[in-house]
Amino acid sequence: MDNDELIGAVARGEDTALRELFSRHAPWLAARLRAALPAADVEDVLQETFLAVWRGAGGYRSEGAGGWLWGIARRQAALWLRRRGHPELLLAALVAAEGRDPFDPADPADLAVAAASRAELADAVEALGPEGSPHREVWRLMYVEERTVAEVAALTGVPAGTVKSRAHRARQLMRAALQRHQPLRDGGGQ
Repeated sequence: MDNDELIGAVARGEDTALRELFSRHAPWLAARLRAALPAADVEDVLQETFLAVWRGAGGYRSEGAGGWLWGIARRQAALWLRRRGHPELLLAALVAAEGRDPFDPADPADLAVAAASRAELADAVEALGPEGSPHREVWRLMYVEERTVAEVAALTGVPAGTVKSRAHRARQLMRAALQRHQPLRDGGGQ
C-alpha cells in the first residue's frame, strides 16, 4: 500500500494502517523534531502528531504524505512549545530542521550554525515589537500557528486587508533584522 492508500485506510478507521504509517514515517519525523524540541519531548510530540493524523486523515487531499505529515508535526511542536511557554524558540528550531537531512548525524559545526540562527531569529522577532503588538501577533498567528488570513482577521478583529499589510510589514522588519546578521553568516564583513 502506498502512503495515500494508507492515509485513506486511516480515515476509514483502520488502526493497522496507522501503525504502518507510524513505522514508515516516525523515524524521519523524530529526527526533524529533535532539531526543534528537547529530546525528552520528541516522543510526546510524535504521539500527538499521529493522534492528529488519526483525527484528520479524512481531510487529506493527496498533496504528498511527507509534507502533510511534517505540517502536522510542526503544528504539534508549536502547540507543545507554546503550552510550555517557549513559542519564540519554535520558528528558529523548525527553520533549522527544514533544510536538514534527518538521516545525517549533526556535527558540531551544524549545531553552532543552528545556535547562531536561533539567536539571529530571536533578534528578528524582537524587531516586530513587544509580544502582543499587532505585527508580532499577526506574524505569530500566520507563520508560527500557520493560520489563514481569514482566521487571523477573525481572531484579531481587523479586516483581512489589514492582516495582509501587517504580515507584509512583519516580513519586511524581519528581513531587515536578518540582513544585519548576513555578513556573519557569509563570512564577509568584519
